[in-house]
Parts: sequence; structure tokens; C-alpha cells
Amino acid sequence: MALRKYKPITAGTRWRIGNAYVEITTNKPEKSLLEPQKKTAGRNFQGRRAMRYMGGGHRQHYRIIDFKRNKTGMEATVVSIEYDPNRTAFIALVQYTDGEKRYIICPQGLQVGTKVSSGENVAPEVGNALPMKSIPLGTIIHNVEMQPGQGGKLVRSAGSSAQLANKEETYAVLKMPSGELRKILINCYATVGVVSNSDHNLETAGKAGRNRWKGVRPRVRGVAMNPVDHPMGGGEGRASGGHPRSRTGKYAKGEKTRTRGKGSDKLIIQRRDGKKLTK
Repeated sequence: MALRKYKPITAGTRWRIGNAYVEITTNKPEKSLLEPQKKTAGRNFQGRRAMRYMGGGHRQHYRIIDFKRNKTGMEATVVSIEYDPNRTAFIALVQYTDGEKRYIICPQGLQVGTKVSSGENVAPEVGNALPMKSIPLGTIIHNVEMQPGQGGKLVRSAGSSAQLANKEETYAVLKMPSGELRKILINCYATVGVVSNSDHNLETAGKAGRNRWKGVRPRVRGVAMNPVDHPMGGGEGRASGGHPRSRTGKYAKGEKTRTRGKGSDKLIIQRRDGKKLTK
């Protein structure tokens, strides 16, 4: 992936670092795989604001992504690499030999004309989807299922990847992008490769207007509010605001948010902070 540093012609381009989109091959999506998408602007069914700082933004269509990769035993050819406004990664349009077209999460290095397939007996090559029992140890994977046939839920954002660390009778052990070691059922499917658009985190918007295009309105700091509006508000002059906390008074920065005794605790071997959960 390549980044583009803009010349400071305007105030908005002075700090702008954008994507050069050198991998993108077309700007026209497949119409049969589009769905309308209605924005809520943070309002609930009563029309009342339930989430702050949401509203506006450009109109978008949702691209129907094949997370399940359940068309096994049939090759597909990559037709195009496209931009998806609903996710950080790029998507690839593939066409099967029977003529059906589907969108998949595009892995890094996938090019137009490449053949991809899915199934238990396919080769563990970039873009192919297969159950983890058929993937060699040490392979880099993404779009990982949590239950067989459910469709990929984990490791789908730009530049992310997990590594197959070990196999047991029932479970495969994955090293997640966070560093966590976790068990996943060995029959779950995963796709080989690293997710595309790996330099996404190095992009800089350059101006507030780019966030408005995304439907993000300005966010007000708690310390800038009055005491009636926020626990950190008020004070003479530029007061610090005390211990960081949410609008409802819940402490931030350090308090654990994971549910105690959660059922999936037994599947986590080592947390991302290095502490081990299972014996």
C-alpha cells in the first residue's frame, strides 16, 4: 500500500496524509451486491437522540460481503479490487466458474486474475479459505470464524492478521492481533493472508470536515462542560477536572470492562497483557 502526502495548498491539505489507492482497480461497485443503507444520526425509534456526536455524512451503499466462503469446490477469479466505505480494508470482487459474483475481504498481495477457492482440500495460499485443521502451523490468517458455518467474525480490519500457533483435538490455538492466545474450534474456517490496506492507521484526515463527511460531529470534552452536564466539568479557570470518568460517572482509564466469569474465559490461554487465565 502507498500513502500520499499532500502539498499545503490549503489549510486542509497541510496535514493531510491520504491513501494513494494504488491497489484499487475500479470505482464502480457491482450493483447486484449493493444494499441501501439508512443513517440514524444517533436517533432511536422515537426520534430522540440516543448517541451523541452523530449526524450528517455522505450517503453510502452497503456492500454484501461473503464472510462464510461456503461455495466450496469451485474456483473463483478476482475481477477487481475495490474501496469499501463501510470498512477499513479493501474488498475484492470474485467471479466463480458458474458466473456468480461475490465480494470478499481482500488480503494483501491479491491481484486481478488470481484464482481463489475454499474447501478442506485447497492449498493454503493467499486468499484461499479452509478449516483450521487443514492449515499448517505458523500460517498467517484472517477472517476467522468463531462457530463453524457462522462466517468470519475475527481479524477483519485493515492490516490485521492472526497466527495459527497450535492444534489440539477439538481446538486450534491462535495468536490474535492483540497478542492474546485463544482457542477456536478447529473446524472453523479462516482465510490465508494478511488483510489489505495495512497503512490505514498512518492516514491523517487533515481537517475536521473529513470527519463530517463520515457522519461524525464535533465532540465536546467533559472538562469544558458545566458541573450539571459532566462529572469533570466546572471549576475556576482551566481546571483539570479530576479523575477521568464518563458522563455517567463511571471511571475511565484502567477499570476492567470484561464481564467476570464469562463463558469464553476458559478458551483464553493468555490475555493480551500477558497474564494467563487457564491452568
